[in-house]
Amino acid sequence: MDYKITPVVKGEKVEFKNPAHAFYDAVGGEEGIKKLMYSFYDKIYESDIAHFFPQDEKEFEAIKVQNTKFFVQICGGPKVYEDEAKGVELNEYMVRLHDEFSIYEKSRIEWLGTMAEALREIKDVDEAILEDFWDYLEKFSKLTVNTYPDGSVYYATI
Repeated sequence: MDYKITPVVKGEKVEFKNPAHAFYDAVGGEEGIKKLMYSFYDKIYESDIAHFFPQDEKEFEAIKVQNTKFFVQICGGPKVYEDEAKGVELNEYMVRLHDEFSIYEKSRIEWLGTMAEALREIKDVDEAILEDFWDYLEKFSKLTVNTYPDGSVYYATI
């Protein structure tokens, strides 16, 4: 599968939809999402954006657990991220969580490229299901970019 990345346009309205529940089922439910996310975060730890994440092993493990819960819930699994989101809609919460970091397009591309590596490890899942999940990631990730090469800052809204 081709994991295409389209550019961010500052101020552009980003239309996206949550991943289909079929992805959650196809990868093996909660355990499958955990396997994907742990693989992804192990790769992130070796990536050019590792500095965005805690370098302490226990703190990094907590990030893996927390973000796995987000993906379990956003993909239609049990509501295991409710405490973290504090009543805020999940996507909105995740966008606002990234506001405290200076995220450039280059960081988004690294994040997506690392996720594409992890997704390529998934076997026996219909390509349409993977494409649907990728479409969510690719579009939603645009909302986390908040710092631009001209030095300006823009916080996207959903």
